[in-house]
Amino acid sequence: MKKIRVLCILILAMSMILTACGGAKKSTTLNLYAWSDYVPQQLLDDFSTKYGITVNYDTYESNEEMLAKLQAGASGYDVIIPSDYTVAIMIKQEMLEPLDMSQITNFGNLDTRFTNRDYDPGNKYSIPYQWGTSALVYDKTLVPSEPKNWTDLWDPAYKGRLVMLDDERELMGMALQVLGFDKNSTNTIELNQAEAKLVELKPNILTFDSSTPENTIINGEAWAGLVYNGNASLAYQSDPNVVYICPTEGCTIWFDNLAIPKGAPHKDAALQFMNWVLDPQQSVLITMEFPYSNPNKAALDYLKANDPTTYESYMAFSGTNPPDTFLANATPIKDVGDATTLYDNLWTDFKSR
Repeated sequence: MKKIRVLCILILAMSMILTACGGAKKSTTLNLYAWSDYVPQQLLDDFSTKYGITVNYDTYESNEEMLAKLQAGASGYDVIIPSDYTVAIMIKQEMLEPLDMSQITNFGNLDTRFTNRDYDPGNKYSIPYQWGTSALVYDKTLVPSEPKNWTDLWDPAYKGRLVMLDDERELMGMALQVLGFDKNSTNTIELNQAEAKLVELKPNILTFDSSTPENTIINGEAWAGLVYNGNASLAYQSDPNVVYICPTEGCTIWFDNLAIPKGAPHKDAALQFMNWVLDPQQSVLITMEFPYSNPNKAALDYLKANDPTTYESYMAFSGTNPPDTFLANATPIKDVGDATTLYDNLWTDFKSR
């Protein structure tokens, strides 16, 4: 009997050890912190149904808002969607979890043009979600004459007729380019001149909107503005008179990414979600609802095979499929280090005027 008891105790102990080592409880919650109007509800619902994971979706309006919140100690998020330069900042500040790529088996669906970028070599901390541009949109039936340059928007004829992204790096970058400076300048004199240039533009600005700027273009309140390509695409779908160009001074190319913040409580669910997003059918849902540019080659192949009309529309518009001449003048926003504080202060001062 004593031997049997000892044997039972050993079996129980072995079972507990095996459970602790290899039988970790799977997460049933995913806390997503992402841009507003950027992740299809169907994609989230189908993920929840398939894996039994409840998704809580919290939103932000800019990289700076998201970064400041996490730097201030906000925790509990499992997946975030930072842009390229923000990924670089967060890697430098050790704010991201390294990815277990063995759990992201759909990574091979991505077009290799959009992997292994300089902001995250080897995709150690992030994977592409969408990419695109930030450039000049206008309704050719409303503008005094079709603009080719950012400088044209300073014309008094545009008073109260411009919609602008509520984004300090985009607008400061635009003003820097108008002045002939690098859009990622860290020079104090140049940055002060850029703010002064934006102050001159302010009477022409109807609204700052990073969520749905296309609405003011569609309803005719705004004639032109600086918007993301996805917003321009939505406006174009509603009105074929909408034009989207990269002005002569230049525009922005950007890459948004899925990443896991340091200390994420449901890392297993986060990796599962990343892999889910890279499934071709799920990735197509993103493009259909939020028509930015899709880095998932398998998804575009799926769209071409199953909805050739939508695929042709995607390929034909500069917002979703920018031509080489457009991209030749598009440059990324980069981490400006300590100058970020100066950008923040100048932006706050500009917005308060």
